[in-house]
Amino acid sequence: MKRVLLTGASGFIGFHCLQYFLEKTDWFVVCLDSFRHKGTYSRLSELDLDPRRCSVLRHDLAVPLDDVLQNKILGGSAKKPGGIDMIINMASDSAVERSVSDPSSCWRNNCELILNMLEFARKSKPSVFFQVSSDEVYGDCPDGYAHPEWDVIAASKAAQEALAISYYRTFDVPVVITNTMNTIGTCQDREKFLPKIIWKVATDQPMDIYSDTLLDGSVSIGSRFYVHAENHADAFVWLSERPVSRYSEGYVRPDRYNVVGDVELNNLELAQMVAEIMGKKLNYKLVQSDSARPGYDRRYALDGSKMAQAGWRPPLEFKEGLKKIIKWTLDRPWWI
Repeated sequence: MKRVLLTGASGFIGFHCLQYFLEKTDWFVVCLDSFRHKGTYSRLSELDLDPRRCSVLRHDLAVPLDDVLQNKILGGSAKKPGGIDMIINMASDSAVERSVSDPSSCWRNNCELILNMLEFARKSKPSVFFQVSSDEVYGDCPDGYAHPEWDVIAASKAAQEALAISYYRTFDVPVVITNTMNTIGTCQDREKFLPKIIWKVATDQPMDIYSDTLLDGSVSIGSRFYVHAENHADAFVWLSERPVSRYSEGYVRPDRYNVVGDVELNNLELAQMVAEIMGKKLNYKLVQSDSARPGYDRRYALDGSKMAQAGWRPPLEFKEGLKKIIKWTLDRPWWI
């Protein structure tokens, strides 16, 4: 049984990873969460957590881990020392809107967090340290292009990556960086695009669709590749079985993988698909994307060919996953 540390387990993606790991593996998962940002016990209460498979520890990761907390994470007993096999560092203040409205606290939180987790990894020596990043480090992506691994990056998630690479080179921490497209699933905050669509369609309210008027007068609507949270979690299980590059073995850069959905939809297409599945008419209006936030990225796109060529196949097809999310959410309206 692998002992796995999962940070941010009560966040949207962390919750789905925890659920998937408990269902699909025999791992013992130690959950570390501050419940200070978007993490909530309401997500964890959706699961029947068996203490033989999981423990939940509360800690603000922007603060260094004290010795007692480290011992709890490592487990063990007086007769047998503890240890951690794998770290999946998912916790971060990841909302783009908050990085614009309060950039200093977002920057400090994310940079202090990664430093504290890398320090713990340096001391505890796991077999792999997954630094979970996003497509947003690359910014807006032009039509017809998808960012490959190691493309030019920019901001606080990128700073986390840079420090992780430094620890890979300096201390031989077995870092693996993952960059992921927009993740969808159940238990998502209503401020996010998909649950907002479900709520608006269910209550017959108009849905704002961000768009831009181009110089020729045509309208361009932003687009995304969407990854179901179950597929995101499956990627970590798949990657956990692969060999990990080490700086001490001559690999200059750590392993890096893009976790990408198989379908690209613009914002209007996704909203129309949701309304169709719900059997209702979409009421929408086009609004300028600049009204969302300064520097709104119209399109995100990552190149997923590396993992596909290596054999990873997402277990859940996009539309099937979308139907599951909509049904689950409508059965539990308190989430939206």
